[in-house]
Amino acid sequence: MAIDARAEPSVSEVPRENVPPLTRTAPAKKSPRKQGVWTRRILGVAAIGVLGTAATYMLGAVSPDDSGPKLTQTIGRRDLKVSVTERGTLESSNNTEVRCKVKGTSNTITWIIENGTEVKPGDVLVRIDTSTIDDNINTQKIAYQNARSTFAQTKSDVAVAEINITEYVEGTYRSELKTKEKDVAIAKANLRSAQNMLNHAQEMYRKGFMSKLELEGNEYSLEQAKLELEVKTTEVEVLKKYTKAKQIQDLEGILEAKQAKLASDEAALDLEKAKLDREEQQLDNCVIKSESSGMVVYREAKEWENQPEVAEGATVRADQVLLLIPDLDNMQVKVGVHESLIDRVKPGLPARVELQDKTYDGKVLTVAPMAEQAGWWNGNMVKYETIIKIDAEPGLKPGMSANVEIFLAQHTNVLTIPVAAVVEQEGKYYCWKKTRSGTERRELDLGDSDDQFLVVNGGLEEGDDVVINPIAHLDEAQAEALKPFSGTKAEEESESEDDSKSKETTSKKARKETKETKPEAKEAEKPKAESQK
Repeated sequence: MAIDARAEPSVSEVPRENVPPLTRTAPAKKSPRKQGVWTRRILGVAAIGVLGTAATYMLGAVSPDDSGPKLTQTIGRRDLKVSVTERGTLESSNNTEVRCKVKGTSNTITWIIENGTEVKPGDVLVRIDTSTIDDNINTQKIAYQNARSTFAQTKSDVAVAEINITEYVEGTYRSELKTKEKDVAIAKANLRSAQNMLNHAQEMYRKGFMSKLELEGNEYSLEQAKLELEVKTTEVEVLKKYTKAKQIQDLEGILEAKQAKLASDEAALDLEKAKLDREEQQLDNCVIKSESSGMVVYREAKEWENQPEVAEGATVRADQVLLLIPDLDNMQVKVGVHESLIDRVKPGLPARVELQDKTYDGKVLTVAPMAEQAGWWNGNMVKYETIIKIDAEPGLKPGMSANVEIFLAQHTNVLTIPVAAVVEQEGKYYCWKKTRSGTERRELDLGDSDDQFLVVNGGLEEGDDVVINPIAHLDEAQAEALKPFSGTKAEEESESEDDSKSKETTSKKARKETKETKPEAKEAEKPKAESQK
């Protein structure tokens, strides 16, 4: 983090001989949760050094004599600039993606252009192994030719079925009809002949020239001729009314079935042709060419990988991005912001970017809603991808490392206190103010902060002198710093877990070393304890 200080408060030394007994002040209302998290993280950085000093004091390295001097600083107003600094990578905001268009998940790269090569439209970028596709094409050609043969046979069957209908209506049916009509005509002629024979037989029978038996024979022949005529006439009617319709329906059904099979075979032929075309297209896709001019950039490798996913011999899948051709006129920087600060990073915040000893003005463009994957490769730190937009100029290339400072807030003419003058205990913040009679503890209402100063909203006034590093000089400050954490609120325990562990470890170590190596220090503490009682 960085600050912008316009005025440095004065620093002086104050004797400790007139330090009065200290009394506890009434607990003040805790500051808001987010503000507490931010402030505790700042104080946590200073607490390690401060507690180390306290431990040294307890071991006898610093004299506990109340008459010893202590540093103080006069509280004043200043301009405070709060920022967060992260390392990032330069990239283009508008990349032309070169993707693998070969289907499947096991395509092997046989050749790839070198990273950073300048290309123009039509230049070969990547070659993919074609052996599997060649086999698929040969197999598909056989399937396609079989489909063509089946389609041709079915098409011929449809044509024959159409001819059969015409043949029956205009040929077979008419021939059968004429034949039956001829039979009717013959039956009519036979009927007339039988009728004439019967008339003659009756005349001869009346004259006595023919017997009764012969007469009955002629009568039988007439009845037979009538029945024959009725049969032939019925056959003609059946042919016209039923046989023709049935035969046509049968032939039309055959035609329709053939036509349906023709449509199916045609669809199968189209499918096999499409498959063949796709396989041939896959063969063409094995040679990937540039569609625009620019510089080829490999995709950035994942943090846990040693090299990019794309290289000669690598296996790639369909639609995987193989290369990028960035637009060098639109550049941006990608950084990861720690989760403790992400709530304060918003789009539109100003930023400063350092690239190759040059500084560029930028602003926050986007903040990812989800955190990046955490793992051993980044120390299990949870970060959120943040994009910083900058104005490009010649010479900038994707992949360059950048130092990014994001300005979270700008406070003008605010009352501030050094971080080293503040002690935090269970969500409350204290300092020790110099008075005419000695020092007294003050509970503070703190605001925003950077890594050196905190904004004071209440508890001090401009011109007050406060003790720097009070834990090293004041018994009450030591007691506050070494007081065990109560843990009454789960969320405070979670937020300050790291700082509490650090303080507890340091204090335990100091007490242990005091007991083991400085027994005289323990004896020296007894008179103090009795006097305080």
